[in-house]
Amino acid sequence: MNFSHVFTRFANSVARYTGKPITFVLCCVVILVWAATGPIFHFSDTWQLVINTGTTIITFLMVFLIQNQQNRDGAAIQAKLDELLRALEGARNDYVGIEHLTDVELEEILRETERDACGELEGSEQGQRKLTLLRQSFGRLKRTT
Repeated sequence: MNFSHVFTRFANSVARYTGKPITFVLCCVVILVWAATGPIFHFSDTWQLVINTGTTIITFLMVFLIQNQQNRDGAAIQAKLDELLRALEGARNDYVGIEHLTDVELEEILRETERDACGELEGSEQGQRKLTLLRQSFGRLKRTT
């Protein structure tokens, strides 16, 4: 078994367990125990360093595990969407792979799609209502006419 498979299994396990309510409760218990031991250790620098170091290390490592999980989830979703586009008759196969385009190129595709969605109705009252609804629902859409 190669490192990639081992890391993926590890990352999946960590993501699965850290996302559970019991994990949050355990973290809260650790903090409460640490806080309760403050008077025992006279709130020393070492006492503070223990929690600071522990939380910093955990946070640092979790950033990479979360990013790995999100990268894999995003790639899996993209592959599924690409397959749907490829399989649907009449769908634009040229949309497969657009996630690799720049933000400017994606904005142009968004404007083009909005125009196409409302194009035949654009001059009518129904088309204007549809455009207004789209813009209200998705505030990021810009006026293209």
